[in-house]
Amino acid sequence: MLPARFDLVEDRRTIIDRRAIAERIAGLSQGAQGEISTILKGALETGRVEIARRFEAEPARGRMAAACYAFLTDQILRLAFDAARSHLVDSKPSDDSVAIVGLGGTGRGEMAPFSDVDLLFLVQEGSGDDVAALIEATLYLLWDLPWKLGHAVRNCRTLISLAKNDITIRTAFLEARWIWGDEQLFDNCTALFRKEVVNGTGAEFVSAKLAERDQRHLKLGDSRYVVEPNVKDGKGGLRDLHTLYWIARYVHGINRPADLVEAGLLTRQEYRRFERAERFFWAVRCHLHLIAGRAEERLSFEYQPLIARAMRYAERPGKSAVERFMQFYFLQAKAVGDLTGLFLAQLDEQMARKGRRFALPTFPRRPSKLHGFSLDRGRLSIPSETFLAEQPARLVELFAIAAREGLEIHPRAMRASTRDARLADQVRDDASANAFFMEALTTKEHPDVVLRWMNEAGVFGRFVPDFGRVVAQMQFDMYHHYTVDEHSIRAIGLLAAIERGELAKDHPLSTALFRQIGSRRTLYVAVLLHDIAKGRRGDHSILGEQVALELCPRFGLDPAETETVAWLVRHHLLMSATAFKRDLADPKTIEDFAAQVQSAERLRLLLMLTVVDIRAVGPGTWNEWKRQLLRTLFDAAEERLRLGHKQRGRAEEVKERQELLAAALGWRKGAALAHARRLPDSYWLAEPAAWQLANARQVAEAEAHFGDAKPSVIAVDEPDYGATRVSVFAPDRPGLFYRVCAGLAAAGASIVDARIHTTRDGMALDNLLVQDSQRRPYADRRLRGRLVKAVESALASDALPMPPAAAPLPRRRAAFSVAPSVIVADQASSRTTVVEVNARDREGLLARLALAIHDQHLQVRSAHIATYGERAVDTFYLTGADGRKLHAEVIEALRAALTAAASEADRRNRAA
Repeated sequence: MLPARFDLVEDRRTIIDRRAIAERIAGLSQGAQGEISTILKGALETGRVEIARRFEAEPARGRMAAACYAFLTDQILRLAFDAARSHLVDSKPSDDSVAIVGLGGTGRGEMAPFSDVDLLFLVQEGSGDDVAALIEATLYLLWDLPWKLGHAVRNCRTLISLAKNDITIRTAFLEARWIWGDEQLFDNCTALFRKEVVNGTGAEFVSAKLAERDQRHLKLGDSRYVVEPNVKDGKGGLRDLHTLYWIARYVHGINRPADLVEAGLLTRQEYRRFERAERFFWAVRCHLHLIAGRAEERLSFEYQPLIARAMRYAERPGKSAVERFMQFYFLQAKAVGDLTGLFLAQLDEQMARKGRRFALPTFPRRPSKLHGFSLDRGRLSIPSETFLAEQPARLVELFAIAAREGLEIHPRAMRASTRDARLADQVRDDASANAFFMEALTTKEHPDVVLRWMNEAGVFGRFVPDFGRVVAQMQFDMYHHYTVDEHSIRAIGLLAAIERGELAKDHPLSTALFRQIGSRRTLYVAVLLHDIAKGRRGDHSILGEQVALELCPRFGLDPAETETVAWLVRHHLLMSATAFKRDLADPKTIEDFAAQVQSAERLRLLLMLTVVDIRAVGPGTWNEWKRQLLRTLFDAAEERLRLGHKQRGRAEEVKERQELLAAALGWRKGAALAHARRLPDSYWLAEPAAWQLANARQVAEAEAHFGDAKPSVIAVDEPDYGATRVSVFAPDRPGLFYRVCAGLAAAGASIVDARIHTTRDGMALDNLLVQDSQRRPYADRRLRGRLVKAVESALASDALPMPPAAAPLPRRRAAFSVAPSVIVADQASSRTTVVEVNARDREGLLARLALAIHDQHLQVRSAHIATYGERAVDTFYLTGADGRKLHAEVIEALRAALTAAASEADRRNRAA
């Protein structure tokens, strides 16, 4: 019997005419394995071409394509088995000796173009050599096909025994399907499986599958909003839908997903969401396989634009086609998450009534005030189906009470809130509803959990329509790991964790500052709104400021709080941009930053907003280097804002650091003083004390052994900074910085930051932080040695080294386009001209930019390197050969040279 999914397969003989192919095989001589294989390969290829043609014509019909591929697989399997029996074995086994059974997607009757073919050859107990020969001959034919074939040979008793002890085998046979051979043998085994394995073990199976799901989610990022999701196994993907089906089939014996309604696990409306998500994910998965040409399940950046085009998404103002496609993807993943919660909670209710609840986690606390809501076995519920609609403010109060009392929300209440979410429109301006919302937003105890529930129910986006516009919205770049709504909710969760003191080790300054701020709700609202205007035409910071000015009074914030929130949203990137792209040793940098911030309270709030914004971007975006830069900027700006001037002059601060170094070195006084006098003030203000100590020892050792004749290069692992420090002490000369960059690029290193100093006696002392191609430090000593040798070689060469050839970009990175731009901030420094270059990050970019600067006969006084996914932002503090700021005509020539250098590397990559 063909599965119901095969009803989607139209005009089947155009895909494969099994009768005609069987007749061709029948005309072959005995033992013609090669000819049979050729016929089967041709039939398979012809069928795949026809299915792909149909799918291209109707690109949204993924389930149709999946059913067609499974149907084609069935027919090939039947032909192979029959051909093996008629042409390839001498002894013909009886008809009741073996059954071919499909497992996994093969069993369900839904397969992507390059899905594995998973088979079970079910045999009678005590079957003989003739059965083994038939199976072997069949497999030889199948192995000749371009399939990834998985198979097992079992008799029923062995299968039952294994299934009792192995949940994977149990799951596989749960959705097994007879394809060919002895159907009665399969039916008997299925009945025995139900009787001896399934009966009475529902709770055990459910718990095991949920644990397996959780482990799978953790492995793949534990969020359904990662921007390169796994369509099959990721959170909110197809496997989560399969898990619901497996559980329902195991517990209720359902035969198709539509039976979830009859089993009371989903309503008809919820099942329509289930079906819509399933259709969409199958379409995406089939397109992904066809475009990749293999069994690819990760929807990576390189495939997203191609699939968006194949599924006929178009651009809209402020949003590209790929962003619209991915937003719909995440909306479906969100729907799967919603349905999973409702399904499992409803199943838990059913099993509890039977006395075998599998126990979803609940909070042990008892509520003090329910305000008309009810408590159902420890979960917050509603007394009637009309309870929320009677007073729509209760839609928001539900989540406020859950936050206040630490309660899980009952599926009945979640269903009702989802159904009635549109009524939140009526209470947006209701003072009590807004007070409830602020209570949920600003609770110290895991506000992110409650806000996700509110978001999943659709209440959040209805109550705050501006937030609804960013739900499931992704940004097509390599920097942001999550959708905008998930990023914002994660940032709020991190803020609460800092306030609770749980991240004091990672963020000691932010933890301490929380006790000093005047209005904590100002900070929570600013974190909520900082990206609220993304996806619109225009600067999201400026547009977000306007949104904040409109929303804050509605939320109950007073005029002063509203002004502060609006300022924070408008300037939420100011602190990171200053810390990561400007020279913090330049007094003008601190002066300009403090002039924009204007108050110590704003500075404290901005620091905490910046910290959670960076950390919520994704794993690995926060590191010790960023912490150090932000702390340095905060301390300098805080002193200036508090006192209106520097408490100590620049000279006093330099002297103190020199004295600290002298004490750490233990040198005689004259030697320490001589070292201190060689280096400019900017060195003492810019470099960490530990680096100053290491530099001093490096300089002393180099001069003791070689004098000024030979450069000294060392590479030291700096795990706190997530990078390797390369320190260079060498005679200064034109093009030195370029040589260092070229040497590091030749060794495959990526420069994260660069501090460039020239001693008063004409020596260069440069500190650079580098990472490998995986954005990791060089922990291996031998690899650090290669870095040293590469830089030494570049410095020793008489001729200026050639810039490294631009290697072809990885396919993921090549999916993005960044138009090179050169920004000159002539007023950002009083002594140098600040030039910022934005370009697509790639190997050797900094070396090419440094060469362009050298060719203009300019001096690099400081360089600051920042990378945001595929975008590199390199900032240079430059002077002319005379040590002065650049003239207008020099700036224009430099702008053209830097733009050409960035563009040339892009052209070389495209050509490659």
